[in-house]
Amino acid sequence: MHQAKSIDNQPAVAIATEKSGFYKGFNRVVAMVPKLFTAALVIWVGLSPSAAGELLLSMQNWTTASFAGWYIYVTAFYTLVCLVLGIWSRTAHVKLGKVDEQPEFSMLTWLSMMFGAGIGIGMLTYSTAEPIFHFANNPDTIMGLTNSLNEDNVRNAYKWALLHYGLTPWACYGVVGMSLGYFSYNRGLPLTIRSALQPLFGRAMSGGVGNVVDIVAILATIVGLSVTIGYGVSQLASGFFNISGAQWLVDEGGKPTLVAQLVGLVLIISASCLSAMSGLKKGIKWLSNINMGLSAFVIAFFVIFGATFFALQTFFYAIWDYLVAMPAMSTTVWSDDGPDPASALQSWQGAWSIFYWAWWIAFAPFVGLFLARVSRGRTIREYVIGAMIIPSLICLVWFAFVGATAIDLELSGVAQGAIVNADISAQLFKTINLILSPELAVALSVVIVVLLMTFLVTSADSGILIINTLASGGNQSQKQAKHVIIWGVIFALLIGVLLSAGGMDALRSVMIIGALPFSVVMALMAVSLVNTLLREK
Repeated sequence: MHQAKSIDNQPAVAIATEKSGFYKGFNRVVAMVPKLFTAALVIWVGLSPSAAGELLLSMQNWTTASFAGWYIYVTAFYTLVCLVLGIWSRTAHVKLGKVDEQPEFSMLTWLSMMFGAGIGIGMLTYSTAEPIFHFANNPDTIMGLTNSLNEDNVRNAYKWALLHYGLTPWACYGVVGMSLGYFSYNRGLPLTIRSALQPLFGRAMSGGVGNVVDIVAILATIVGLSVTIGYGVSQLASGFFNISGAQWLVDEGGKPTLVAQLVGLVLIISASCLSAMSGLKKGIKWLSNINMGLSAFVIAFFVIFGATFFALQTFFYAIWDYLVAMPAMSTTVWSDDGPDPASALQSWQGAWSIFYWAWWIAFAPFVGLFLARVSRGRTIREYVIGAMIIPSLICLVWFAFVGATAIDLELSGVAQGAIVNADISAQLFKTINLILSPELAVALSVVIVVLLMTFLVTSADSGILIINTLASGGNQSQKQAKHVIIWGVIFALLIGVLLSAGGMDALRSVMIIGALPFSVVMALMAVSLVNTLLREK
């Protein structure tokens, strides 16, 4: 039984864990229920892949139509909370830990671990794809304010790209990590999601309601990580094809084949289990530092050989355009009950903003707890800068130098649609093929594939460790081999059957549906944190 001191005369959080047996050290209910839910989903999709894919898509459409406003407004709320707490002097200097406590990790390692776990895979997939997609189509082109694939649409493309990779998404991680860090390190509560709600619900967090909160967090982590790994193995297959030219890796349309995705999935999950068993300070720290080094190399390549002047212009314009437009972009909800182009705008928002907010929210319990774990000893202001502002700027650097090079190739006529019309998993490789000789393109593809694999392994093994932490009442040392391997197998089966049922569309559907309950938990975490800090003397 893990117990903690009370907060403001509220009963302490006490989480029951098994004393012996297979689940020794774990809360049996929290550990078992997510496995049963996931197993049921795997069996259902495996037995009826076509029907399951159709039903999941229908449920996704209903969720998007019914809760679009909620997703838009609640993510804006997370952002506001994080920024105010980081700016306001009364809260900004509060340390996540004891007053004299020093950070466990150096600044560079800290940033590397946060960025790698939070979005590393997304940068390799979307540094080209996000600007290119919005260069072709965004709300401004839909409303006729700019022209698709035209130079006058470049700044708008980056404005919308940064909406999905700037302050708002990182605030989803930030609010979870800040809440967990404060209530665990400052108030002595277990490092679990339920602890952040203790000031609001008191004793209920020690029993069944608390179990439900942690179960919802684990389920959100499962679906969010599944989508991330799914996109990652798709790009991994495209990378191997760019290196080897083996036809079994892609179909006639240039999309990765199911076989290639499944092979990549087994490879990544196997490596992730090995890394997870080595723990945070060994495997994950080591991989995070490799990630940062290889990322710096890839960016340096595009700075030297890409559209450098165009990228620098884009970088500074994008910051201004994004900050000016951010309030309106973050709070506008489009519906299809108005005049044209209302329907097209709602469709775009569902496919992009709502999808992204669900993705970031689903990833938040995993990344948020991970950020809390590595941020002990940092002040709230340091945390906001390191967990929101710096990662947003790093994303912009990737978008500016990688994405702008791709856009420049399209504008100049060199690409002739080769990048715009490529599958999302292949757009980065199409870009380097156009600016390098075949031999050098293969060499850089090898670097990118290695970087992608380290990002994938870092995210997967971090996710497995975080799930075990939640299931064990906040015990950060739970990395028993059998439980690590079980979760690795569960992830492999879930991602595999969903890819078989409907490819990435099925994964997207499960995530958008599964993220909704945890978005409510996150809102309550933010309220709880603000309320407690305001009463702090």
